[in-house]
Amino acid sequence: MNKQLGEVLFEKNSHEQLRPASVTKVMSILLIMEALDRGDITLETQVPCSEKASSMGGSQIWLDSTETLSVNEMLKAICVVSANDCTVAMAEYLAGSEELFVQKMNDRAKELGMNDTTFKNCHGIDEDGHLTSSYDISLMSKELLQNHPNITNYTKIWMDSLRDGSSELVNTNKLIRTYDGATGLKTGSTSLALYNLSASATRDGLSLIAVVLRAPTPKIRFSEAKLLLDYGFSTYSFKKIATKNDILQSVNVNKGTQNNVNIMFENDSGVLIKKSNSSEVKQELILNENIEAPINKNDVLGTMNYYINDNLVSSVNLVAENEISKKTLFNTFNYISSNWINLFRK
Repeated sequence: MNKQLGEVLFEKNSHEQLRPASVTKVMSILLIMEALDRGDITLETQVPCSEKASSMGGSQIWLDSTETLSVNEMLKAICVVSANDCTVAMAEYLAGSEELFVQKMNDRAKELGMNDTTFKNCHGIDEDGHLTSSYDISLMSKELLQNHPNITNYTKIWMDSLRDGSSELVNTNKLIRTYDGATGLKTGSTSLALYNLSASATRDGLSLIAVVLRAPTPKIRFSEAKLLLDYGFSTYSFKKIATKNDILQSVNVNKGTQNNVNIMFENDSGVLIKKSNSSEVKQELILNENIEAPINKNDVLGTMNYYINDNLVSSVNLVAENEISKKTLFNTFNYISSNWINLFRK
């Protein structure tokens, strides 16, 4: 999948429901990052460890129930060594219990269109009914990377340590060390799930996500992901045209307290181009008819479409930069009064 546009470049059995193992943690990490964005926590927030978290087993950093770590340290442990104990500790801190956190995971999955997914836990240890698909994993990976790019500060770490150097961390994702442009993202393996990976990489402005599930060995997991990424980078390029919140132009507003409003790109704007295609990209601006107040900030007021060889290849919404109230007799009177007062002051 291309991260910028969410376009699938190659797929095989992409909706087959399989056990994700620790790739599950992509959703747990996403919810942690969203909590950071909301201000519910900061990277310095101290998170305690419960008896349940400390007894998780599997991949862990051996948290003690008397211990607290910062969110920054928890994220490092989760992203680099897939720590189950830290994942449960964060889930309990954010939602009150792992069960309530898992409900939030499933709710978020529905919002992202992850129709093949049911989460039963926040860490990925095998549990009946805990299933997802490679397509759904690509959706949540895209959401995490696209809207929380700082996560790569953790997922790109090869080696680090915690507890003043007493706990060494080595990334479970070997592509971080061996693949040019690798940015993450998450490995997972159990005896039932076998070997899974959501791998991300960026080269020359093109960002890709390759998901491999149920590989028979770790080596095959990484080699298959590398093949997918190689295919994407050798076949496609990404042409960025505008950045999220770039202002395109001003448009007229009817019946508003202001006569116009700036429209800006809702998301990064660009097109995915096959390297064998030398045709130019054509743009088409489509504005809503009769743009009229009231207008809220980020209301969609139009669309920019992009074509190659007359084929629509991408589109992005154009949204209002600010709110504009509807003109009323009261605010019209206030406007006239303030103008008269300013006139006399001159």
